[in-house]
Order: sequence, then structure tokens, then C-alpha cells
Amino acid sequence: MGIVCSSAQLACLCGSAACSFCCSQCPSCRNSTSTRIMYALLLLLGTIAACITLAPGLQNALKKVPFCTSDDNYVPTTFKFDCDSAVGYLAVYRICFILTLFFFLMSMMMIRVRNSKDPRAPIQNGFWAIKYMLIIGGIIGAFFIPEGSFGPTWMYFGMIGGFLFIIIQLILIVDFAHSWADAWVANYEETESKGWYAALLGATFLNYALAITGVVLLYVYFTLPNDCALNKFFISLNLILCVIASAVSILPSVQEYQPRSGLLQSSVVTLYVVYLTWSGVSNSPDHECNPGLLGITTSNSTTTTNTASFDKESVIGLIIWMCCVLYSSLRTASKSSRITMTDNVLAKDNGAVKNPADQNLVDNEVEGRNGDAESGNESKVWDNEEDAVSYNWSFFHFMFALATLYVMMTLTNWYKPNSDINSLNSNSASMWVKIISSWMCLSLYVWSMVAPAILSNRDFS
Repeated sequence: MGIVCSSAQLACLCGSAACSFCCSQCPSCRNSTSTRIMYALLLLLGTIAACITLAPGLQNALKKVPFCTSDDNYVPTTFKFDCDSAVGYLAVYRICFILTLFFFLMSMMMIRVRNSKDPRAPIQNGFWAIKYMLIIGGIIGAFFIPEGSFGPTWMYFGMIGGFLFIIIQLILIVDFAHSWADAWVANYEETESKGWYAALLGATFLNYALAITGVVLLYVYFTLPNDCALNKFFISLNLILCVIASAVSILPSVQEYQPRSGLLQSSVVTLYVVYLTWSGVSNSPDHECNPGLLGITTSNSTTTTNTASFDKESVIGLIIWMCCVLYSSLRTASKSSRITMTDNVLAKDNGAVKNPADQNLVDNEVEGRNGDAESGNESKVWDNEEDAVSYNWSFFHFMFALATLYVMMTLTNWYKPNSDINSLNSNSASMWVKIISSWMCLSLYVWSMVAPAILSNRDFS
């Protein structure tokens, strides 16, 4: 429903007639939901534009952009700059620079907004045509930024921001695992249906089967009998840690404080950790131990490493990233958010309702403002934040700024501009970020299970 409402808001960019037509066709939804989806759509469109710049057919055309053609006029002769090989990556840097700047400025502007009566609320929830024009104009202007030290300097911002978003992404995935298990176990306990029991067992078995298959493939393709000791260490350690995390989830002491904790959550986390392990070893600079996906699927393991490309690891990483962004935009905080620390990431139910006359209001429920209804029209997107915002507007934009930096580093394989062209698609920085992320994910998940038992004086319900 929120996506349909956001489509209607997007139609407002084309004029009042298109806006009126689309709004008349869509169901009503909360303004907080519609706004978050609109920003997610904006981020998604920016990501698509960044992906397009990595298309092989555009590389020759991109070499004519100002920061390539004007390089000799602005950059000292001692500065290394290979526009032939890395022009796609440098274009991604500039697109993501503008998107990050936009979300960061929005984050600064929305600090301490308490409700939609604040004068800054219209900036948050409207002016979409102006926002899109500013971003498009900024991207065009960014291509005139001379390379100089822009790429290497912005890369450090990308590394820090990308790593911070990975932490948020881990929290969202752990929250998703807990929420999924809570919902299905609750359905089974309420209905005692064998169908829900079979679904729980089937989903758990499928996740573990995929994880075990992934581990076997990692050993087969990313290790050698007498070599690749580092890859063997990563794969073996993560496998052991996943087994320990799965065992912890069914301990009696954990079950006492979290009766719905079980192997379904562990299977989701295990599968994600196996993905992170694969993503890490596939970015190893040791080409003897890293055949790449092309080397696995074909008999020729030689891949081109001196041109910017959009590899399969990036595709999977962006799919997971997009799911996390949509999850954070659509999801309302549940009981599991007390344990997984997603209170500031997900929206809270502030009790606002659209038509209080049709519902039995309790003391903490408030009426949402309905501008369309006041003018005699049926409301479509209604204000549910008149008394209190349902999510932290400033932190939301800050998270999206970090998400943009994560996209930039994912698309560019954590490449350092103007470094060795042989490290365009594989480097040790990317490998260690992914591996450390897998350890952080397991640590966070184990803590979310044992925290209620250790901090028994706190209320996690």
C-alpha cells in the first residue's frame, strides 16, 4: 500500500493533473510510510544510475567527461590517474557524492524535529520535484570536479561510512531473523497447525542446506590442497562459529528467557555469514586462491582485472542492501527491536489513526491530520505525525547517507582511486571488511540471545 501511495507522490513531479489522477486511484496510507518509501525510491534510482556508468558499452563515452578530458589542466604531472581503466568507478564516486551530500544535509536540517507541525516538515514530506532537480543538477556538476585528490579522499569517507552501514545492515538482518521466527512460532502456538510446524522445519532445513552447500563450494573452489591457508582459516573459523551460535540458540538458559528462540533465526544468520565469507574470499588479491565466479562457471579461470566492472558479488550485495533499505522503510519496530537495537532505525507506532470516529481510541492514540478530508475530498496520504514523529527524521537521512556510501564502495569493490589497476576488482581491504562483518554479525546475534539472560534486571519484552 505504501508503495502505491509513493507512486502517487512521484506522479506529482509531472504536474497537478497526473498527481490528482494517481491519488484518486491509490488507497490511503500514513504519511510517514509514504515519505520513507519515496526516499528509498530516490536512493534506488541513484543506485541504478551509478550501475549504468559501469556498463561496458559506456566506458568509451565516459572517457569524454570533463574530469577525464580536463585532467591535464588541473592535476600535477606527478599525480597518477588512469581514466581509461577506472572512469566507471570515478563516475560512481561522483554520483554517490551528490546523493550522500543530499542525505547528509537533510539529516542536519531535520535535527530535533518532534512532529509534523514543525516548519521543516514540508521539506521532509514534499517538494519532490525540487529535490530531484537539485540532485540531477548536482550530479551533472559533479562530473566537472577535477580528479586531483578527490577520489582518494572521498574513498576514505566511503570506507568509514560503508563500514558503519554494514553494522546497521547486520542489525536489520538479525532483527529480521528474530521477527520472522517470532511471527511463525506465534502462528504455530496459536493455531497448533501442522502446516506452520512444517513451514518452520522446511525453512530451517532449507537455510542450513544452502549454507552447508555454500561451505562445501568454498572449500572446493577457493582453497588448494597445499595453499590458500588464509581462505581455509576464514571458512573453517566461520563454520565453527556458526555451529556454536546455533547451539547457543537452543540452550535451556536461552530458551528460558526467549521461548521463541530457535534454529530458524540461527539458520538465517548462518546463511548470511556464509555469503559474507564467500564475498570476502572472492575479493582476495591472491588470484591463485580466488578464481572468481567466472572462473567457477567456466573452464578458463583467467578474468580481466584491469577494467572496472560490475561483478556478480556486487549484484548479490546490492540485492541484500536493497532488501535492508526497503525493510527499514516499511517495517515498524516490534518487540525484537528492544533486543536488536533497531529502535532508531525502524518506525514506531505512535498510535495515530486516520478515522478515530470509526475506531475505539485508547488514551495513547491520537487523531492524524487529514487535510483532504477537511476540504471535502477523500484522503489518500494522511498525516500521522501531528503529535509525534514515528521515526527519527535526522537519523533516517543519516542512515541513507551511509547506505549511499556502502553502495559506492560495493560497486567499486572498495577500490582506492589511482592505485594499482590490477586491484580494481579484488583487494585486501574489501576482503577484510567482509570477513570482519561476518564476525560482527555472529557476535551481534549471540548477544541478542544471551543479553536477556545476562541482563536479567532489564525488561526486553
